[in-house]
Amino acid sequence: MLALSGMRTRWITFVGSFVALALGVGLIAATGLALAATFDAPERGPERFAAAPVVVRAADHLRVDTPTGTRTKPLDHPGPVGPRTADRLAALGRTVEDRTFPADVTAPRTGPGAKAARSGADAKQPRTGPGTTAARTGADAKQPRTGPDVTAARTDADARKSRPGQDAEARVGHPWPVAAAASYRLTSGRAPAAPGEVVVTTRPGGAPLRTGDRVLVRTPAGNGPRTVVGTVAGRGFEDAVFFTDDEAARISPDIDALVVHADATAVRRALGPDSGMDVLTGHDRRRADPDPDRDARALVSVNALLGTAAGITLFVSAAVVASTFSFAVAQRRREFGLLRTAGATPGQIRRTVCAEAVLVGILASAAGVWLGAGGAPLLVGRMTGAGLAPPWFALGDASWPLHTAFWTGVFVATAGALVSCHRAGRTAPTEALREAAVDSRVMPASRWAAAVLVLLAGLGLPALALAVDPGDLLGRKSYITRPMLLVVGFALLAPVLVRPVGRLLTWLPSRLPGATGVLVRENTAAGVRRTAAVAAPVLITVALAATLTGTVATLEEARAAESRTATTADFVVTSGQEGRPMAPAFVERARAVEGAVVSVSRSTAVTVLEEDTALVTSEARAVDPARLAAVSELPVTAGRLSDLDDGAIVVNEEWLTTRVGDRVTVWLGDGRKASLRIAAVLATGTGDNGVYVTRRNAGGAGVDRIDVKVAEGADRRAVAAALRSAGAAAGTRVTTRAEWLAANGPGTNDRTRTGLRMILGIALLCTATALANTLVMATSDRVRDLAVLRLAGATAPQVLRLVAAEAVVAVGVGAVLGGVVAAVNLLVVWGALVLLGVMSAVVVPWGTLGLVVAAAALLAAVSAVLPASLALRTRPVELAGARE
Repeated sequence: MLALSGMRTRWITFVGSFVALALGVGLIAATGLALAATFDAPERGPERFAAAPVVVRAADHLRVDTPTGTRTKPLDHPGPVGPRTADRLAALGRTVEDRTFPADVTAPRTGPGAKAARSGADAKQPRTGPGTTAARTGADAKQPRTGPDVTAARTDADARKSRPGQDAEARVGHPWPVAAAASYRLTSGRAPAAPGEVVVTTRPGGAPLRTGDRVLVRTPAGNGPRTVVGTVAGRGFEDAVFFTDDEAARISPDIDALVVHADATAVRRALGPDSGMDVLTGHDRRRADPDPDRDARALVSVNALLGTAAGITLFVSAAVVASTFSFAVAQRRREFGLLRTAGATPGQIRRTVCAEAVLVGILASAAGVWLGAGGAPLLVGRMTGAGLAPPWFALGDASWPLHTAFWTGVFVATAGALVSCHRAGRTAPTEALREAAVDSRVMPASRWAAAVLVLLAGLGLPALALAVDPGDLLGRKSYITRPMLLVVGFALLAPVLVRPVGRLLTWLPSRLPGATGVLVRENTAAGVRRTAAVAAPVLITVALAATLTGTVATLEEARAAESRTATTADFVVTSGQEGRPMAPAFVERARAVEGAVVSVSRSTAVTVLEEDTALVTSEARAVDPARLAAVSELPVTAGRLSDLDDGAIVVNEEWLTTRVGDRVTVWLGDGRKASLRIAAVLATGTGDNGVYVTRRNAGGAGVDRIDVKVAEGADRRAVAAALRSAGAAAGTRVTTRAEWLAANGPGTNDRTRTGLRMILGIALLCTATALANTLVMATSDRVRDLAVLRLAGATAPQVLRLVAAEAVVAVGVGAVLGGVVAAVNLLVVWGALVLLGVMSAVVVPWGTLGLVVAAAALLAAVSAVLPASLALRTRPVELAGARE
């Protein structure tokens, strides 16, 4: 009853706490529901080989036996199916060879003359079904055969209609016989029967290709016009171009997979246990699909983002709720003193406060769960719309996040009130009455001890990491969680820090004409608890905003500085599509450019077994050591890059073995095991300094980057023109060094920045609620002070300006303390970069900080002025005589 009576009397205090807690629980519930949906990727069945009985392909995982069991890692470049294996399996039944290669299509121009350009024979082609490969009509037989030599016969009109590298649609090529494995069915035309004939998939929104169209197809074997003789409906997992079996074999000789129409047991028996081949049947056939793990991989970043958002929401909610309850209890000291005088025991006071907290916690948590359940679909929709989650991402039917959010809210409310109610019950009646006017002894010994311990942990752990493993401080988990200890430590010390920081901020205003500056200075010093309660949420938000955005920007700048130092080439050439190798013909043309020093490299990976327990894969580049030095200046700490050869490797300082001359056992990108000598060691840097090997150890990787240096005395413009001419035909991207650095420099990762904005938006929402709640509570509790000012001669506008100025100063105190926390964390990041050999400036997000502080100041001023203006409507004499 006493708890209910207190809640009815001080309903403003509990409404604010209710709103703050309900919002926090709602955010935790919404992020929890979305997070639960990331634990399981959609169950997709086989796609490309859905109709194939057995699929044989090279093993795509490395398997290594260790003393603690078999360890596996995905291979970067699984090998092909060998001709001998294909011949052996052909004896068991019909086989179909699958080959996959880039086949980008430039569609014909559409317009008034496009329709007329189609030949009569093309227009009269019959629509056929799946079994009509051999049923070519007489008109079809008369169709001109085309092949590799047809390129020279292209007319000027053809060249104008399809310019290579301009509007090419990225597709993949396959031999037509393998189309049946995915259950492709012709929707128009017929199957390809001669070189120069293709069948293409169609999809809504794609290039409007039709039977009879002449298109330019770019493949690794070169560019050439093709005739679309048939179309099939796309299946959603690829945009394909189907060639004849012979032409596909000419373009891509390696067999990527083999469809075998035989019993799987017989196939395994024929291959033997150590063949290095995987025999896929049933659901396992999806492993041969293009990027079968794309769904699970897409959810990794979503999981990390939502997990971070949920953690920060929980931290901010707990902090602001604890601060709100602490201030609410501090406001009621006179009430508790009167209850003690009337005979209430300390235990009764504590139980009353705890009962109020539990009741508010249950009601607010229930409301928060309702808000979270309704807001989760909006959150998911926002994430998919912003590109933070894949388009198919959707909520599941998990209910545990709602239960977790509810009980978390109850626990946070109860825990937030425990310390405060203990202090309220411990205070003697006369001490409570005496302390009601002015805040004093705001830091008990227990709070001092907790603050010191938390600050020592917040400073000691980064210092230890700087001494032992600086690279660990650059990880996302580290720079997201590290500020929290310092935030808690400074929040615990806030009652002590508020007075000196407040006096510093009000030093100049107090010396200006008028009494407002002096009153703000003295009220800030006298109302320590009030100022600390307002400053706490601002401290949290400013610290998180500055640390997260500042660290990301600093690391981006550090990576850009590394790139500027390491890359000395005049031009950087990359493939037009990420992950695709360059055409061999373009590579040869680039090497033949007069006056150019060309360094060709390949993206691959090497795997090492560390301490006989864990397989660790490192990104690597396969280079020509003789050309590498001409286009780069890598941060070598030991050895020489010129010593790199087919039996050697260049590693970085993160490896366990880093002594030049020692041998390391590695597995290459295609799974081959090799023992390589360490030729040189690179500084760790930001983590982008990977491993270097030679082409022989590239594991079958294709060329995906070319660095070009203009030779001394050569014509730079002529080199650029030759590269761009060759690149336009091959669909590669030729950029200058400055253009490449700009494209890969700070601020290019929009998804990361969007994710940070979402996280900071959640924190700012919690802060705004706590800030408004605390100021409404504080201002409503000062009606007698405001009445005294009015009776002393102050006008209503003067009183409102005073209240607004005090709120802004409290925000300024929180901003200063949050800035100190952020400065410490950014200095830790800078120190880690220096120790890792990266000399880069610290990037301070002044714009973000300015917006956060300005928004907090505006909200604080409005939240303080509105209740004050309502209170000033009552006559000052009546307010001065009112009870608090």
